[in-house]
Parts: sequence; structure tokens; C-alpha cells
Amino acid sequence: MASESKTQEFKPFISADKILPEFTLTSIIIGIILAVVFGAANAYLGLKVGMTISASIPAAVISMGVIRGVLRKESILENNMVQTIGSAGESLAAGAIFTLPALYIWMKEWNMGAPDLITITAIALCGGLLGVLFMVPLRKALIVKEHGVLPYPEGTACAEVLLAGEEGGEKAKITFTGLGVGAAYKFVADGFKLFPSEIETAIPGYKGAAIGADVLPALLGVGFIIGPKISAYMLGGAVLGWFAFIPLIANIGDMGNIVMYPASVPINELGYWGIWDNYIRYVGAGAVAFGGVFSLIKSLPLIVQTFKDAMKDYSGGAGGNANIRTDHDMSMKMVLIGSLAVVLAMMMLPIIPVGFGGAILIAIFGFFFATVSSRIVGLVGSSSNPVSGMTIATLIITAIIFKASGNDGQTGMIATLTVGAIICIIAAMAGDTSQDLKTGFLVGATPYKQQYGEIIGALASALAIGFVLTLLNEAWGFGSSELPAPQATLMRLVIEGVMGGNLPWALVFTGIGVGITIELLGLPVLPIAIGLYLPIHLSTPIMVGGVVRGILDKKLEKSSEDTHSIKEKIECGILYASGLIAGEGLVGILLALFAVAQINLVLGIDLGQIGALLFFAGLTFTLMKYSLFKKSSSK
Repeated sequence: MASESKTQEFKPFISADKILPEFTLTSIIIGIILAVVFGAANAYLGLKVGMTISASIPAAVISMGVIRGVLRKESILENNMVQTIGSAGESLAAGAIFTLPALYIWMKEWNMGAPDLITITAIALCGGLLGVLFMVPLRKALIVKEHGVLPYPEGTACAEVLLAGEEGGEKAKITFTGLGVGAAYKFVADGFKLFPSEIETAIPGYKGAAIGADVLPALLGVGFIIGPKISAYMLGGAVLGWFAFIPLIANIGDMGNIVMYPASVPINELGYWGIWDNYIRYVGAGAVAFGGVFSLIKSLPLIVQTFKDAMKDYSGGAGGNANIRTDHDMSMKMVLIGSLAVVLAMMMLPIIPVGFGGAILIAIFGFFFATVSSRIVGLVGSSSNPVSGMTIATLIITAIIFKASGNDGQTGMIATLTVGAIICIIAAMAGDTSQDLKTGFLVGATPYKQQYGEIIGALASALAIGFVLTLLNEAWGFGSSELPAPQATLMRLVIEGVMGGNLPWALVFTGIGVGITIELLGLPVLPIAIGLYLPIHLSTPIMVGGVVRGILDKKLEKSSEDTHSIKEKIECGILYASGLIAGEGLVGILLALFAVAQINLVLGIDLGQIGALLFFAGLTFTLMKYSLFKKSSSK
């Protein structure tokens, strides 16, 4: 009831009774271009380093630059539509590259040539459409009714960027200052290679233990936005992995030449990265899977109520309250017909090799992980959304079912991977859609227009991703040193492990045990499990940003100075942190394009880890300058 009353009091930036240009030809064209560009650039980055860049904020910044700066048009809702369509490309690409390269590797090994371009496009399109459609009936439950409960860091940050651009003045200056600093820093670190963007050191006297950090602007910014508690939970999970599990396995390896699957060499030859890659990620995947299942169980009453509301809306012929612009969802009739059409297409079309059973599994797991993904990004943001962990859980269950039914040969492996690929894309798209709908909720967008925008972005990116994957495979080949495709390689390993009967179940159940323990302690499972699943290098810089935010939160809690002044400092910090994320995102995409074009920017000067720490300390000081030390304006 408390959250409901908060929702009723909430007023978006653009009121429901105000009509502004939104779903325009300009916003659609620019959005489609950004969807294709972000999708292609992030495909390369993800295959290279195993991570992608959240495109919502960069798309919003580009949109403001084009629509407001070049076209001289002023509509925050039009800018929001551009970022909605544009960010869909990055999300679909992430789901595709984390799985589908395994299909290219297999077909090459089996002398079957390369996957058909139409097949790749069809798989991507099915996942993209279902990811959006499955999220539509959840909007009220997760975005509206849980407003103030689920922070949706990137969605909120994106809204701040759009509002800053709309209001202009000091707020816009802070945001674009952060953008400039983040962009320059990223260019110096990963373009000129003046210092390493990833630093680490082994802990002396503690075999197997290590600590490191990706000293990058986006992670610092995300830490400030999500705050100290969630940052600390993530770091806690990372500490459990890197200061407990990895040293434990390393010391066991010293007892002899012990080889434990999935590694093919003795444990004492692996080092901490090898142990993390071969063992800890399975433990993390087990913990994430448990967290996802338990999150869904706890959310069941809310989900049931959501569907009751959705069916009431369906009987009225429209999603949401059609009389209120900001509460008007896509027609439930369209959602049901669209979802059914996609599922039937997967059942009947031979170009989507899943069969009847696979299509049913996709429908069940797809909605499940769409819900879980939407809640995870609401909690810790898209950048920390463990989509690959969800996909691993899907692959394990699907492979067991297919093997039990006798479908365990090459056909069964391809079908299993295809199911996993579509689920992976669904989870990524649902997370992105929920972030975008949160942004729209804050700025006063029309939900059904955004939902159609997501579908347009998914369609454009699906048509492009097949060409991108084929091009990159022909250029370097997946699994090569140039494109190692780490997630896809792991997915391939999981399927081969289950089909061959040698998956390390003990590691998966260890993760489930960790998740149960965390839940019994009354702590939130998902952020801790995410910290365990990801390298500690991501959690440490996030914690630094969280500490800066925590100092301000403590001041606000104690009310040691004017409350208005502290709130203003937090708001300015969020704007600056949003700029840092946007700056790194834009330059990251630019550097990806340079890499594809084989443009070498390396200066040949390396300041080493000390230089990296000094630069990151300076970056942290700039965040403090625009938050902790920011002078309050007159009220």
C-alpha cells in the first residue's frame, strides 16, 4: 500500500495531459541507425572481451545532440524514443554473441560450413520480439507499483540525462562535463593505451588470492548510482570467490597433479584466472540460478496480480488505462497474438531448429527469465545483469530434457543451443525494455509507443546481427585469439558437458548452497550472486563509487546540514556519473569501429599500474567535486 500511494503521488516531467512529438519519423530513423551501430559495435566488443556497453545513455546523449543541436527541435519524448529504439540493438546483440558463435564453431568442426544467414536472423528476431512482448504485462508491477523500491539505475540515469538536456543550464553542463571526462579518460586508457584499464595484484603469502580493478569511468558511475549497499553486496560476492573459493581450490591443487573438469590441465598450473574461468563461474551460475528462482517465487503474488490487471485491461480492449496517456500500454490482444505467432513460428519453421518441445521450453523459460531479468536490472542495472548465468541454467535443463528424450547428437546440441540463444536474447531484451520503460515513466512517455519502438529496434538489429556475425567469423573466426567469444565458448562447454554426462554438478550445487545460505542470513541473494559470478575487477571500482554516494547518504540520514543541499549534491552526482557512463560508452563504440577498421592508436607509452591508479584517483576526485564537494545553489 505504501508503494502504491507513492506511485499515486508521482508526477512525471511531462504530464499525462500534455502531448508532445514522440513517435515521429525523425526519432524512428535515428533510433534505427543507432540500433544497428550499437548492435554491431557491441557485437565486436562482446566477442573480444566478453562484455558489452549499455547503450541507453549514449543513445540519449546522441539523440539530444542530433535532435536539439542539429535539427533544433525540442521534445524530450522524441529524444527518449530514440534511446529506446537505439538501446534495443545493443541488448539483442549481447544475447546473440553470448551464444550463437558456438554454432559457428560447431559447424566448422563438423565440416558443415557456416550457419545460414536467415537462420541467425530468425533466431535473433524471435528472441527480440518475445523479450519485448513478455515485458509488456509486467510494466505496471515492476515499473509503476515498485517505483521507489526498484531503483533501475541506468533507466533513472538516462532520465536524468534527458531532463538535464531539457532544462539546460547547470544540470546540462554537469552531465556533459561528465561525458567529456569519461570520454577523454576512456580514449586515453583504451585508445592510446597510456595505462592499463585493468589492474591486478596477487595477495602475498595467500596462494591463489588476488585483487584487481577495471579502472574505468562507467563502473565508478554505476557504483554512485546504485549506492553503497548494493555495491557492497556485489563486492561481498566477489570477495567470497576471489579470497575464499579460488585460494581453496589453488591449495587443493598443490596436493598433486589434480585435473578436475572442465579444466584440461592440473589445477596447480591454472593460476587464479584459470580457476575462476573453469570453476568459479559455475559456482556463480548456480547461485544466480537459485537467486533467480527464489526471486520469482517471492514475486509470484505480484505477478499474479499483474496478470489479473492485464486480463481486465484486455477485456476493455487496451493495455493500461487508455484514457490516461502515460498509462496506455500496448493492447493485450496484440501481446497475446504476437507471442503466440512467434511460438508457432518456432514450432513449424525448419529454419529455427528447436521443434515443438523446444518452442514450449522457450515460452516457459522465456517468460520466467524475462521477469527475473527485469527485476535484476531494476536492482543492480543492465551492466551487471548476468544474462549468461540465466542462459547456462536454461542450457543445463534443456540439454537434460533433450538427452532424456534421445535427442543427444548433433541435432540435439544445435537445438539446445538455439533454445539457449533465444532465451538469452529474451532476457537481455526484457532487461533493456524495463530500463527504457522506467526512463519513460520518469519523463512522462507513452508506454505503448515505447513498446512499439522496442519492437522496431529489435527488428532492425535482428536484420543486421546476422551480417555482423558472419563478417566477423569470416574475418577472424570465433574462438581465435582475436575473437575468443568467452561466453559462447562456455555455453558450448555446458552443452557438451551435459550431453557427454560430465558437467561439474558439484560446482553448480555449491553455488545453489551459497545462495540458500545467503537467503537464510536474510541478505539479498541476487547482488551477492552476481558479484560471485563476475570478476572482482568489476566490483571494486563499483564499490568506490558506492562509497562516495554512501558518504552523502549518511549525511542525509543524520541531517547534519541542510537536507535540500545534500539532495542537490546527490542529484548532481547522479548527473555527473551518468555523463561518465555515457562518455565511456560513446568512446567504447568508437574504439570498436577503429578496431574493425584496423586503426591503431597505441602511442607506445605505458605508465603501468601505478599510473592507472593515479588516473583513477583523479577520476574519483572529479566525481567527488561534482557531488560531495559541490557548492549548493540558492534555493
